[in-house]
Amino acid sequence: MTDILTLVFRTFMSQTAVTKDLQVTALAPPTCSTLVLGDHSISRSLLLLAAVTAASEMGIKVMFFTHTQIQSLPVSLQKCVPNLSPESLKKIKFSYPRTVEELLQQVASLHESTNTCPSPPSLIILDGLEAYLRGPGGVSQSGFHPGEQSCAAHLSALLCDSSAFLTQLLKQRSPSSAPCRLIVSFQSEVDTVNASGDAFTKDPVLDVLDRYFQVRCTLDRDRSYEAAAAGLQEVWHIYLSGTGVTGACSTKECEDRPDVAQEWQLLIFPDGLMAFKLI
Repeated sequence: MTDILTLVFRTFMSQTAVTKDLQVTALAPPTCSTLVLGDHSISRSLLLLAAVTAASEMGIKVMFFTHTQIQSLPVSLQKCVPNLSPESLKKIKFSYPRTVEELLQQVASLHESTNTCPSPPSLIILDGLEAYLRGPGGVSQSGFHPGEQSCAAHLSALLCDSSAFLTQLLKQRSPSSAPCRLIVSFQSEVDTVNASGDAFTKDPVLDVLDRYFQVRCTLDRDRSYEAAAAGLQEVWHIYLSGTGVTGACSTKECEDRPDVAQEWQLLIFPDGLMAFKLI
């Protein structure tokens, strides 16, 4: 799925960034699944930007699941895409399941809706997986909710199965069709992640998710003095890693993190504008 993320990063690159040869991150079919790990507000903006880019630039249909209703597009997205056409937005279907049971039912129904829908979605997005895993069951002595791992496995398996099913359907209708991509965001209860994308305290749910998602996109905030002195509201490092990423990062920083295939920076300006920079 990193083809869409890379398209987002390239489309909204900072105009002051030095142009580099992007040797990146093609992900071979038939399966394309990416886990976005980190701050929920930033990951949601990134997922919405991916949905809008897929609909407007690639012309594909998007199924967007989220726990919290979207009343209006974030300011950051409005700044990035000020002239978004209503036709592009129509290609994105938003759904708001409140419980994990509702989410499972709606994901499973993707198999059924293809009988009446002339053109199935080519991108499935789930915003905020953690909201569906943390029910009222309480927290165990280890600090994690009991049942989270089995629930994460069940939901991830169904999402991947639906993506594979839709890929087959898209190929039947047009052999040249790209596979159905899948992006899921997850914010661990662990406070932060280190530069290589691994949590300081290992979240057992991440072990489960890594079995299903070939690519991990880790968001890590840069709190250095240099970031603050640049006059930016926020700076985030974006690390792409995993078995589904092809291509290699040639920078010194990536050499220090051999599991990272590519690194970008997300620059957030005081007016809300987002821009990306290849490191």
